Amino acid sequence: MTGFVIHALPVLRGILAIAPMPGSGGEYAADLEHLKDWQPAMVVTMTTSAEMVAAGAGNLGQDVAFLGSRWAHVATPDYGVPDADAMHNWDRAEPIALSALRGGGRVLIHCKGGCGRSGMAALRLMIAAGDAPDAALARLRALRPGAVETSAQMRWARRGGAEATDAGGGIR
Repeated sequence: MTGFVIHALPVLRGILAIAPMPGSGGEYAADLEHLKDWQPAMVVTMTTSAEMVAAGAGNLGQDVAFLGSRWAHVATPDYGVPDADAMHNWDRAEPIALSALRGGGRVLIHCKGGCGRSGMAALRLMIAAGDAPDAALARLRALRPGAVETSAQMRWARRGGAEATDAGGGIR
């Protein structure tokens, strides 16, 4: 049994989930197998590349693509929010994730521990999907207490709804 727990809730016609980074508990292969069984349409990584390498998940993007899922890397420091480069990737990923959810697909967002950064991104998607911000936060925190850890993350999440005009690059 790994520490890779997927916390999922319905959004639109699909399932949105947050989780810790595969491998963060030392069981990358088992976590990846669990992810494969969950069958996400898309995985959004909110960790930095250094965090991924340290957890043995340096090839996560390739491994997710091999599972048949799309992958977006929105590199964000722990307790932080996306910088301009990461926002470029978020702006491309968000409409793809929303489309997957509208179509009944599954979207998994992870950070290192599956709480702050992943909660921030999940809340932003929930708001972009039409959920009222306070109700969305209450629903998310009922599932994963402590989701969205800082006031900066809360401000970023509540700006939800940004639409991208280009769905290329940064996504696999």
